Amino acid sequence: MDVKTGFFYLFSVVLLFASFRVVTARNPVHAVLFLMLAFSQASGLWLLLQAEFLAMVLVLVYLGAVMVLFLFVVMMLDLNLDTLRQGFWKHFPLAASLGALIALEMAAVLMSGFRTSEAPKVAAAVGQIGPQISNSKALGILLYTEYLMPIQVAAAILLVAMIAAIALTLRQRKDSKAISASEQVHVRASDRLVVMKMDAVKVGEAPKAPEVPADADAPKETKQ
Repeated sequence: MDVKTGFFYLFSVVLLFASFRVVTARNPVHAVLFLMLAFSQASGLWLLLQAEFLAMVLVLVYLGAVMVLFLFVVMMLDLNLDTLRQGFWKHFPLAASLGALIALEMAAVLMSGFRTSEAPKVAAAVGQIGPQISNSKALGILLYTEYLMPIQVAAAILLVAMIAAIALTLRQRKDSKAISASEQVHVRASDRLVVMKMDAVKVGEAPKAPEVPADADAPKETKQ
């Protein structure tokens, strides 16, 4: 067994273990961390397949952005695990049947793929005929020539989703305390600061009450 085969088995075992722990972990934060470990091992497998562009995208996009976002969202939501676990055994038969169906389909695809031996010959023939270029450049040329329209449609869908997320965030709610930036810029000191003149008072001495004239306390005579 060479070094490449050893790394393949190492990445595969760790990937399977991390994937199993993603499903069985009781803490959502631990599940997200195991998912990040699974993505890192998958990027190692892409490197072994000489697909360095896909491995780099997997690390930068999923590990660097999406998984970190998931981790912060899960930590900030403070999920109640007791309510999430309710009804687990009720939906277990349906989930088990769907999982078994997916496992059978994956096994059928993998077994049929391993039996064929024409793909390496075709790839070797293409490599001998075509120029020696990196797979990143070949993928970029393929995406922006033959698959230009799907790329533009996907970009438009992502743009609409981003605008919708911003619109949902900026909606007016009763419990939100929005601050107007224009009002903060145009505020003046005279609008918030009031200067009042007061008499000097010694520390510990109560201010004297104003003197009331003696005539004010005398009862007034009524004229008949």
